[in-house]
Amino acid sequence: MASTASFTLDAPTVLCIVFSLSMMPIASLLSKKLVPAHRTRDRILFFWHAYDALTHFFIEGSWLYECFFSFTTVAENHNVEPFFLNDPTRMYGPAYGTGPSARLWQEYAKADRRWAGADLTVVSLELLTVFLGGPAAIYICYLLCRSSNENISAKSRGGVKATLWLVSTMLATAELYGGFMTFAPEWLTGSSQLATEDPVYLWLYLFFFNTLWVFIPLWVLWEAAKELRGAFVAAESQNDRKTQ
Repeated sequence: MASTASFTLDAPTVLCIVFSLSMMPIASLLSKKLVPAHRTRDRILFFWHAYDALTHFFIEGSWLYECFFSFTTVAENHNVEPFFLNDPTRMYGPAYGTGPSARLWQEYAKADRRWAGADLTVVSLELLTVFLGGPAAIYICYLLCRSSNENISAKSRGGVKATLWLVSTMLATAELYGGFMTFAPEWLTGSSQLATEDPVYLWLYLFFFNTLWVFIPLWVLWEAAKELRGAFVAAESQNDRKTQ
């Protein structure tokens, strides 16, 4: 459990929170524009994956940028082995940046100190998240748009849906795994890097902004399981009719 100053709502903090939440209305507008209103579940799926992609690219991507390009020079004998990028003369991370994205992550690091620097576990996970998870989420949005197109054949729509639920299952599983690997080290060490005493840092920064990537991927997996079961039941029923 990390000791930190209490939450302070100043102008930079408000801007950071607003920017983080601004991805939601953008994703909502896209879902309403690109998916027909009568396809409620597809709209929800599109909204989530659009929000997911925007977050991965613009928010988490900015963290990776700060980890690789923001640094401070230190003495070579400082005790922080192993050295990020194998450079003993530098310490990397948003804590050493001065731009808007550095300020964003300096704010979040008040709740989880690992995000102030280039934590090796988190960097490794975020490389996968940004460069694989983000494109996968965009691809899912594309498949949702294509499956809602009334002009394609039933066979084509079936193929699109099969790909949609396969990729959705893979991404949802990866999101759950990434969340576990991000926080399991903290749970096993008494949350030494987390600010769990302040209610805003605990419930807004840590709980809300992270459990979205638990509950919604679980729902996606549930929906995928229903689709998979329905497809197999329909296939077996068709086989039974053919053999009669």
